[in-house]
Amino acid sequence: MVDKLTIKRCELTDNALKVLQKRYLKKDEKPEEMFSRVALNIASAEKIYNPEISDGEVINIAQSFYDIMCELKFLPNSPTLMNAGSELQQLSACFVIPVEDSVSSIFDAVKHAALIHKSGGGTGFSFSKLRPKNSVVRTTGGVASGPVSFMKVFNAATEAIKQGGTRRGANMGILRVDHPDILEFISCKANEKELTNFNISVAVTDGFMEAVKREDEYNLIDPSTKKITGKLSAPAVFNEIVKNAWFSGEPGIIFIDKINKAHPILNTEIESTNPCGEQPLLPYESCNLGSINLSKFVKEGKEFDWAGLSTTISTAVRFLDNVIDVNNYPLKEVEAITKANRKIGLGVMGWADALIKLGIPYHSEQAIDLAEKIGRFISEEARKASGKLAELRGSFPNIKNSKWAGQMMRNATLTTIAPTGTLSIIAGCSSGIEPLFAVSYYRRILDRDELPEIHPFFLQSAKKFRIYSEELIKKIAGCASIQEIDGIPKELKNIFVVAHDIKPEWHIRMQAAFQKYVDNAVSKTVNLPNDATFDDVRKVFLLAYELGCKGVTVYRDRSREEQVLNVVPSEKLALPKDRPDIISGATIRQKTGCGSLFVTVNKDDSAKPFEVFCIMGKSGGCAMSMAEAIGRLTSLALRSGIPVEKVIDQLSGVMCHRPVGLGREKILSCADAIAKALRKNDNPKSEHNSALKVNNKGPLNGLGACPSCRSGYFVYESGCATCMNCGYSECL
Repeated sequence: MVDKLTIKRCELTDNALKVLQKRYLKKDEKPEEMFSRVALNIASAEKIYNPEISDGEVINIAQSFYDIMCELKFLPNSPTLMNAGSELQQLSACFVIPVEDSVSSIFDAVKHAALIHKSGGGTGFSFSKLRPKNSVVRTTGGVASGPVSFMKVFNAATEAIKQGGTRRGANMGILRVDHPDILEFISCKANEKELTNFNISVAVTDGFMEAVKREDEYNLIDPSTKKITGKLSAPAVFNEIVKNAWFSGEPGIIFIDKINKAHPILNTEIESTNPCGEQPLLPYESCNLGSINLSKFVKEGKEFDWAGLSTTISTAVRFLDNVIDVNNYPLKEVEAITKANRKIGLGVMGWADALIKLGIPYHSEQAIDLAEKIGRFISEEARKASGKLAELRGSFPNIKNSKWAGQMMRNATLTTIAPTGTLSIIAGCSSGIEPLFAVSYYRRILDRDELPEIHPFFLQSAKKFRIYSEELIKKIAGCASIQEIDGIPKELKNIFVVAHDIKPEWHIRMQAAFQKYVDNAVSKTVNLPNDATFDDVRKVFLLAYELGCKGVTVYRDRSREEQVLNVVPSEKLALPKDRPDIISGATIRQKTGCGSLFVTVNKDDSAKPFEVFCIMGKSGGCAMSMAEAIGRLTSLALRSGIPVEKVIDQLSGVMCHRPVGLGREKILSCADAIAKALRKNDNPKSEHNSALKVNNKGPLNGLGACPSCRSGYFVYESGCATCMNCGYSECL
């Protein structure tokens, strides 16, 4: 059968080939062979519904699947590319596992998640049904430890599995805003060493958002008793969400009532989503995703190829429906509900590239209008294709309990916009519906040399506008944005905008434009500059709610331990500032087990901590030398631009054998004393010092260097971090 497929050469970039060889191709397999393997395997589902179908007809269908993948017009989610036609044959990316309020249910969920992670999938959980911390457990007479403590169990299990080394274990943890432990949950990722395998989101209700607007209180409800246990100020809790998101990008928000109102299956309740938030699912439900590369449908003369897009949509819907039948499900419960509802999620990538080809600025009314037009077109064409499949194969079994009752429809949902970090590298296009992250950045070659990468469309445009020169390329090399570079026409600057050039409201408006016609949800990150304020984040969340988004994620540049994208060579990032001759500060005395520690914190002209000197009273020897060493290293970090909050986090909690004090004032060690001194020295009027004391550790949750290639070139988009160097992704 393989020989009967017409195998054409796939035009792939060097980087796409690297990614495929590293993570997708079987031993000695070529990209063309991978696409044929996948196409033939998915086409084999045709015989399930038409046993009389000829091999030639199956080959024709497989050929259509092969062509849209090889031409990079459509790619399915990563597990399908990796596993279709292999012994594993687990093809789904998204799963939601229920967590009920019992030890047996909790650890069944841990086991089920481990099986899914081992097979290459990601999992979402709602912990909202777990009784709050310190509740009495009637069966044992003990007290409950609360949702966050059990999340740590799930995190440890994920760490142990690590999905066989091909895909990192990815989880979504969700808690309703009316759960009594909501404040602990909001700050549960304040320590970068905790819950490293989780994204977290707060399930926000319409009632809560209205209480925020009214500046009113709202009720906390014990899920085990359904009784009101207290009240909190809605604006204060909302501010804690905002502040933590500002510090580290988490938590995100999902608008749970909006999600359930739009859900097509009646008399059911969505509680959670997949790891990146774009796929709300019922308990034990899974979904198969795929993305259309919109940049492939811009014709010469800046026209959009609607006919070609229609054909690709129809083929992609058939492909994704077939996946449901040839899939090897990790759990029987997952297979049952997935086949009952037959949800698929067809999305897009290459949107920013398509706009560039069309000459349309991302931050323009024209772009928003086109987004709605394309979103509507994809939705309508996908529903037509699903209806035609239903005429051949029957509607999804649960259709009588859905909004589709009385119609012919093969799939309960059809559209989703997922993150496409790795897939977009394979396709050689921009990610999802995100704007460009940078016109130029540095890529590490062979772990040593760093060479500038410049967007190919910009190079083409520079030649077209006759401004191309070696001098211009040198100016652009390593510059994320070209807005301040002389010699570039305004027309090009308007088209080649990057994430940080775009005001936050345009990010949200673009997300909302696509959401209007997406059955499930849209995964997108609002990338903010480092100097964005708490109020900027607050406005993003409020606007997302007002415009009908089902969720929202923000990421403030450099708010995690590693810069997500290096736009200058890495060796230039950590040069410490020179010390001025005169600098002022304050000295704070801290009691330690080794004696009184005097910590002097000097600040620069912008009132930011610049250097630290540590003197250990009358003590000498080891204690004095260690204090001096910590002070020197802290000073180097601060002078190199590392935020003081990150230094505080690294030193906090370090324990020695002679702690002193009690409660919050307890000093665990000299290092811990220095951290507390730095915190005391912080501006007492700063918004960091919350009345609710939820997050006092600053911008945490560091991504670290890429665990695959060690380059650390991460782009944080669509709620997911992806390495621009090798394609390693924390989610897909």
